[in-house]
Amino acid sequence: MPLSSSLSIPLQSSRFPLPFLPSNPLRNGFSGLKTQIPNNKKRPSSFTCRHSDYFAPQRLASRSSEDSSSSPQPSGAQSSRVFVGHSIYKGKAALTVEPRAPEFTPLDSGAFKVSKEGFVLLQFAPAVGSRQYDWNRKQVFSLSVTEIGTLISLGVKDSCEFFHDPFKGRSEEGKVRKVLKIEPLPDGTGHFFNLSVQNRLLNVDESIYIPITKAEFAILNSAFNFILPYLIGWHAFANAIKPADSTRSNNTRSGPDFEWGR
Repeated sequence: MPLSSSLSIPLQSSRFPLPFLPSNPLRNGFSGLKTQIPNNKKRPSSFTCRHSDYFAPQRLASRSSEDSSSSPQPSGAQSSRVFVGHSIYKGKAALTVEPRAPEFTPLDSGAFKVSKEGFVLLQFAPAVGSRQYDWNRKQVFSLSVTEIGTLISLGVKDSCEFFHDPFKGRSEEGKVRKVLKIEPLPDGTGHFFNLSVQNRLLNVDESIYIPITKAEFAILNSAFNFILPYLIGWHAFANAIKPADSTRSNNTRSGPDFEWGR
């Protein structure tokens, strides 16, 4: 840490020996280390070492980045997990949007393949009072990658509708129906998100709607655009690319399937 030119520090003094300073404050865990250095003339001057205040978060961020760039872990492997979401609160209901990661399957070669694409989970909760919501009565709707693309492409006056049957293809097919409608507001200031759920298994028939402003819709679209490549697993492919592997694969490209290798 640079010192002011007006600060005089005696490096050799038999009367006031130089105090011990750790060679690496970060390694020894000295955060905000304050060291006083005696001065022969007047009262001792002091300075504050803030190296660890800056480098500790940087080292943590770097370590997190390295961990996230590793290959996908098989099911059951221990790894750090981060839960994120974005919520919108209105007078009649609240909406929480959360991404869900794709699933990977290990291959005999040691590589991984995407076995199930990720999705975005929408959770609707009705209001029971001023800024109070009943999350025990929440209704959920999972947006697929294609449905996310439909939402992103919506214009100001466009609308769309999604229908889900969680038990499609099974004996309970038709007993649970979910319909998500997204329609423009009459004044053109945003969109309505309306989720209708009919569950004959639980005797539930509920409809929850929430208005989404242009600004809120823009935030959702920005988040959707960012997370979309991760939902289809392309981030894992990009992180696994190595110069040696790419050179080796380029040398073996031939045939009509590799037109750019001609």
